Amino acid sequence: MKKVTVSAEETFELGLALGRQAKPGQIYCLDGDLGVGKTVFTQGFAAGLGIGEPVSSPTFTIIQQYDSGRLPLYHFDVYRIGDVSEMDEIGWEDFFYGDGVCLIEWSQLILEILPEHAVRIQIKKDLEKGFDYREITVEGL
Repeated sequence: MKKVTVSAEETFELGLALGRQAKPGQIYCLDGDLGVGKTVFTQGFAAGLGIGEPVSSPTFTIIQQYDSGRLPLYHFDVYRIGDVSEMDEIGWEDFFYGDGVCLIEWSQLILEILPEHAVRIQIKKDLEKGFDYREITVEGL
């Protein structure tokens, strides 16, 4: 599926729709350059799970867990991972194969440990088409 959004609100709404459909054990891989709207998308996704608390990127903590929705959300930001073996320190398998939903920003940095069934989401911007223009590709649903 490809979707074009032209505002942060539309990017949020797409995340919201996908969060509402999320099932236990699913892994969503979210990739795109800095500033494309990964956090906005994630905030929508969390809202779709019924999470009402503020959601921000866990860049320095690697993972943030939210338990207030219909499913736990394990929000990873692996931007600062230097080597995939660092994921062992946080016990990634417990999250990937748990009862919640994983959303992983910068997932291309840990490809070796991602399951084949992961949903892949790529966000790209095109400034020639407008500051808020985003092309969002979702594969694997």
